Amino acid sequence: MKRILFLSIIMLCPFSDAQIIRKYSNEFLNIGAGARGLAMGGAVVSSQDDVYSPMWNPAGLVKIDRDWQLAAMHAEYFESIAKYDYISYAKPLDNDNGVFAISVVRLGVDNILNTTQLIDSEGNIDYDKISSFSTADYAALFSYGFHPNGNQKLDLGATAKVVYRNVGKFASGYGFGFDLGAIYHTDTDWNLGFMLRDATTTVNFWTINQKELSAVVNGEEFNPAPTDKMEITMPKLNLGVSRIYELNRDLKLLPEVGLNVDFAKTAAVISTDFASITPYAGGELVFQDMIFIRLGVNRFQTVSDIEDLKRKVSFQPSGGIGIKYKGLTLDYAITNSGIGGSNFYSNFFSLKLDMQGFRN
Repeated sequence: MKRILFLSIIMLCPFSDAQIIRKYSNEFLNIGAGARGLAMGGAVVSSQDDVYSPMWNPAGLVKIDRDWQLAAMHAEYFESIAKYDYISYAKPLDNDNGVFAISVVRLGVDNILNTTQLIDSEGNIDYDKISSFSTADYAALFSYGFHPNGNQKLDLGATAKVVYRNVGKFASGYGFGFDLGAIYHTDTDWNLGFMLRDATTTVNFWTINQKELSAVVNGEEFNPAPTDKMEITMPKLNLGVSRIYELNRDLKLLPEVGLNVDFAKTAAVISTDFASITPYAGGELVFQDMIFIRLGVNRFQTVSDIEDLKRKVSFQPSGGIGIKYKGLTLDYAITNSGIGGSNFYSNFFSLKLDMQGFRN
């Protein structure tokens, strides 16, 4: 089915003169979910093994082997201007042939001022014409993780994504795509993670309401409707390696390092016309499988100082804590939008219910 879909996209693209590849298309799906992963700077591609796995690596779902899990997360950005939510449910299949999960993601901004009709066609200003609107991005994720041919050393996973994006009365768009993931467990207890986002590219189809968007003043059109109605999200590759170290009877340490690869030229420290590479690292200290302390660093990029225009390296640090009681886990994370770039902080709270923990 995926092969047929991919071929269909390839066949349609040459006949469309209104399509564009964007570097940051559907970027809200790259934020991640779960305070654990966010506190570790996204360094969980090879170690996330629960209901939050669809956002990091669907292969991690395989570790849910007995009962269902439910998770929810809420976060607010920039003094509550933007709100980000995630909810997910995962359950092993009865025939012991894998784990299925369904997840819903939303990122929205409300009460945006609409000034498109502030000036009438003769150039007069009418403040009563100012209204407000909301914009939101939604995604439904259908994920499946399994062991191929019963091979316990290899976990495989895939996610089908359906995306809906709405910009008030001005525009709306639908998209679909696939993510593929794998985790390999070596004989020396190392975990090697692989996640290919938008593996066949994710295609977004937009509908523009030109009447609502544009305005004509003294015969001149402002806010003309974009001509590009199809948006392509290119693949991104996430790689990670991790290992659990038992420090003593009560303490365990799980470090992970990896690379994020964008197949486009970005502000990453290592950037070419073909690909841009950003390293990341994170760690989790576990006490009696009950208390968790986490740190991480990610998003290394070069930015220009506004005052002296000098180029410098910015990075995003993060940290957090978690507490677990039986099958209930509460996690908290705090991240900075970029040391060397800005001083905005975001707070994340997530909750996980694992029925296996209550049944034991």
